[in-house]
Amino acid sequence: MDALKTLISLLVIVNPIGAIPLFVSLTANHDPRDTKRTIRIAAMAVAMVLIVSALVGDWLIRFFGISIASFQVGGGILVLLVAISMLNAQVAPSKTTQQEQVEAEHKPNIAVVPLAIPLLTGPGAMSTVIIHAQKATHWYEYLYLVADGLLIGLITWGALNLAAPIARILGQTGINIATRLMGLLLAAIAVEFMTDGLTQLIPALRGPAGV
Repeated sequence: MDALKTLISLLVIVNPIGAIPLFVSLTANHDPRDTKRTIRIAAMAVAMVLIVSALVGDWLIRFFGISIASFQVGGGILVLLVAISMLNAQVAPSKTTQQEQVEAEHKPNIAVVPLAIPLLTGPGAMSTVIIHAQKATHWYEYLYLVADGLLIGLITWGALNLAAPIARILGQTGINIATRLMGLLLAAIAVEFMTDGLTQLIPALRGPAGV
């Protein structure tokens, strides 16, 4: 398992930069201390979701009798849908809906729902970390995933703390450009997930003599 590749794919799909406009909007009328608390809780929730998904996700899909290959194809499709939304500079429907965003504007605490879940760590992020966990062959590789989860949480904390200056410097156009670039990278990762799964489900795709 490539630890750096795993970290990059998780960072791309969590995309804390892309969440900044909505975060700024939802916390516009919050007290600064409440905003800091929201950021802290959201970052911890992001890390916990990724870590729990890495540690128990594989066991969970096996419990339901889902093959690894099938999950790779299904997870790849879900990640691809997220990537397509990012290429259009939109929030993926699998992350949050318009109704959920409107409801969040009236919630006193948005740290866990909808900020951490599902805006930052939605089904796509969970699927991604589970697929990478399935590739682990040694116990210490799970430690890499735990470290990745903690690092993504730390990056999320930093990005949200700097949300106002980032939004001011990049503007909506700059954030959209960054989101589209990450969406392109995420689309390639999604195709790789699906290819790995399909070659296991349909051995003929491997070519002659398993090549």
